[in-house]
Amino acid sequence: MTDLVLASTSPFRQSLLNKLGLPFISAAPHVDEHAHEGESAPQLVLRLAAAKAYAVAEHYPSQLIIGSDQVCVLGGEITGKPHTAANACEQLRRASGQSIIFYTGLALYSGREKRLETICETFTVHFRHLSEEEILNYVRLEQPLQCAGSFKSEGLGITLFDRLEGRDPNTLIGLPLIALCEMLRSFGVNPLRG
Repeated sequence: MTDLVLASTSPFRQSLLNKLGLPFISAAPHVDEHAHEGESAPQLVLRLAAAKAYAVAEHYPSQLIIGSDQVCVLGGEITGKPHTAANACEQLRRASGQSIIFYTGLALYSGREKRLETICETFTVHFRHLSEEEILNYVRLEQPLQCAGSFKSEGLGITLFDRLEGRDPNTLIGLPLIALCEMLRSFGVNPLRG
């Protein structure tokens, strides 16, 4: 059995983790993702990333568990996945000409060592002004209904932006690989070591 478990069934996170060339398995964490009263976006994603890692560690007690969670903030308000085309269009109308900050919590937990590391990575997306036709066509073409912010930056979503700011573009998709590699090395796992 592999020593690495991704506490997510997201195909986007799985695809990102595959870039590192490390064998891993995925497991659903089954965690309540609702925010607590007064919880900030960074607090929320850090709590949920750790909770997902701990939840999966119950079934994989001696593996390294990767937990991750992401929200975006638009106009000071935490914005989640739209789930419907109407909500996706509304999110994009609100984002037009504005900036959205993405907060991605990352946790790495070792059941063997009973050790947890966490980090919150931020990434800012600056939207250009979007026409109603562009918004409707984008949502129809990409169906970003399960994506925070209502876009897929790895696809046509890139056409919505004026510019991007952040340390790691993978953060925007949901798994900050630069930070993850730093954490993995601190646990003795290096993708570049044979």
